[in-house]
Amino acid sequence: MLRINDQITIEDWELVESFTRAQGPGGQNVNKVSTAVELRFEAERSPNLPPAVKARLKRLAGRKWTLEGALLLQVQDTRSQARNREIARERLAEMIRKACERPKRRIATKPTKGSQRRRLKAKTIRGEVKAMRGKVDDGE
Repeated sequence: MLRINDQITIEDWELVESFTRAQGPGGQNVNKVSTAVELRFEAERSPNLPPAVKARLKRLAGRKWTLEGALLLQVQDTRSQARNREIARERLAEMIRKACERPKRRIATKPTKGSQRRRLKAKTIRGEVKAMRGKVDDGE
């Protein structure tokens, strides 16, 4: 069981792990041992996630979200299969924790009169500088 917070826990049957050979350096060990972990979490069908959290998780996951509604995490950071499993579970838990946080609503504000005046003054000065770059008349 993977504990996310007080309200959300993910059962082991919701997670599917598969192991493949990792890429990159590692000598002969990399050719023999399947240390890379692919963690699949069927988020869309999970009874433990509220719909709002599922929607935010889908947006956070991006390309890791499949068309079937599963979240795929691939980890091959270390040469240890057990450590890669731990890292994958930690990343999943962190993503779900982020999805649980409601984003703050933005309150629209108006620029102050002073800032508007400063902006227009800077534009005027910049325009004058650029106007001075024109062709120079021969003083005839």
